[in-house]
Amino acid sequence: MKSSEQMSLGLDSLVAPDAMATSGRVQQPGRSAPRQPAPRVRGETAPELSPDAMARALDAHPDYKVLRRLMPREDWGEVPAGGTRRVIVLDTETTGLDAKSERIIELAMLSVLVDTATGHPVGQVTTYESFEDPGKPIPQAITGITGIDDTMVRGQRIDDARVAELVQAADLIVAHNAGFDRPFVEARLPVFANRPWNCSFAGIDWRGQGSGSAKLEFLAHERGWFYDAHRALTDCHALLQVLAVPLATGVSGLQQLLHGAAAIRYKLRATGAPFEAKDALKARGYRWDGEGRVWWTSLAGEEALQEEAHWLKTSVYLGRHARVLVEAQSALVQFSQRPGEMREMAL
Repeated sequence: MKSSEQMSLGLDSLVAPDAMATSGRVQQPGRSAPRQPAPRVRGETAPELSPDAMARALDAHPDYKVLRRLMPREDWGEVPAGGTRRVIVLDTETTGLDAKSERIIELAMLSVLVDTATGHPVGQVTTYESFEDPGKPIPQAITGITGIDDTMVRGQRIDDARVAELVQAADLIVAHNAGFDRPFVEARLPVFANRPWNCSFAGIDWRGQGSGSAKLEFLAHERGWFYDAHRALTDCHALLQVLAVPLATGVSGLQQLLHGAAAIRYKLRATGAPFEAKDALKARGYRWDGEGRVWWTSLAGEEALQEEAHWLKTSVYLGRHARVLVEAQSALVQFSQRPGEMREMAL
């Protein structure tokens, strides 16, 4: 008759190593017993993982990055005893690009306190969202982008009094591409002209912070979120959460924008720039003003202005004497269509 060890039929793998040692199997010195997979009963299925569990498992693998749906956050915790500033995060949807001829069809704002010590949002978020009837058909291309059609806005109107109440209480208004949003809201609601603004697109050097793009969707993806873009309120929530995350410098985006609003921005017009320099100007980020027929750029601070003046002199005017036009813009003017203080600058 065979020994009990020979009759194990392979089930010795289910026995703990200590028990195997007592049954007569000798383990080689310095070697651990091999780990065996747990047996699976015939007909048994693997336990189902929750979506969160699957996401965590993929997150732990170096070959995967998981994006989670960005969820609006209405409460950012206790308000500290120290200093706070109130910031409005704003976004619009419009019938087109030109604030002189097009109209707002949706306005959204988030009003939130920011802890000046940490740069982090605190307290409850006050939300405002409204459609507005533009008085003309919404172009099909705009409906394709935003999902907003004529039936959604018909007869709707922004509450001027409520917007004014929120805006007047704010220390700073922030938009992602404020150069687009500010002219639209100022044309419709003049109260916006009385508050300082900053731009989360132009006011933060995202590439210098290690980001691959300054587009809001891209910034959200880098931080692990996705969302349904091109609706004003959703975009506001996405921007607030992106700006609450610390930058590579250690400060939050909100903190940098609050500090930056105190600085003067300069709109530098490269007057009389030679035609053959257009490609270099465009590559450097200059924009063409078709009405004024001049290339221009926006600069944050005096140091940036002096650096740009040096570049223009050496790379565009090639050392020749030139005079360029500089427009100094405070936070009350910057990103609007209202002029700042103008002066000529010799190169």
